[in-house]
Amino acid sequence: MSNLTVEQTIGELVAQKPGRSKVFETFGLDYCCGGNKTVTQACQEKGIDPKTVLGVLKMLEDRSSDSSERDWSQASMAELCSNIEHTHHAYLKRDLPRLGMLVAKVANVHGANHPYLVQVRDTFIKLKAEFEEHMVKEERMMFPLCRMLETADKLPENYVTELDDPIKELVHEHTATGEDLAIIRRLTDDYKLPPDACNSYRAMFEGLQELEHDTHRHVHKENSILFPRAAAKHWKLKTAGN
Repeated sequence: MSNLTVEQTIGELVAQKPGRSKVFETFGLDYCCGGNKTVTQACQEKGIDPKTVLGVLKMLEDRSSDSSERDWSQASMAELCSNIEHTHHAYLKRDLPRLGMLVAKVANVHGANHPYLVQVRDTFIKLKAEFEEHMVKEERMMFPLCRMLETADKLPENYVTELDDPIKELVHEHTATGEDLAIIRRLTDDYKLPPDACNSYRAMFEGLQELEHDTHRHVHKENSILFPRAAAKHWKLKTAGN
């Protein structure tokens, strides 16, 4: 598209067309927790020419209409919540236990020759616990609140909850998750397999990379689309009642 500019935020660009996330991942640019940065800002931090990234984005526009991916910026909050629960939360509930067993097994078998695997295991244990606690907060508090806000024409009389602090807490947890995933990527030298890697080793690396990719899409939907929309609707209802 001819209106692409380096002064647009990465989160905005991916919200418009999710397929653009692949470009940013290729360049190592964070579109979820760092989605509020412009292309220029993100590229400067990585020492990348913003025009190069913009050129690849425009090339992608020319080659594909991106019709296979849902434009979640146009979805309702209820649809977003359901998608996150049924896609990303379901994935985490299914795969975190499997990955937990893999990282423990690989650290036990190969940790003597590759000490970093112990750090990978310990970081993953922390990450898994954070994911599980985070999902409970979203499913029991944030998502029901988003669904209520979408259909409400006024806030309930006894409704006193402020939305800024819960959103800030969840976004902070997203950032911490991103940092843990970055630690694992750094420890594994960008998931570079050693010559003595067994099938479990390979499966662990594949699973951890999939976890990172899914988390990026998961966090992007919340930080760049769902949470701002919920905050805007809450503010609208709150000010209308004054």
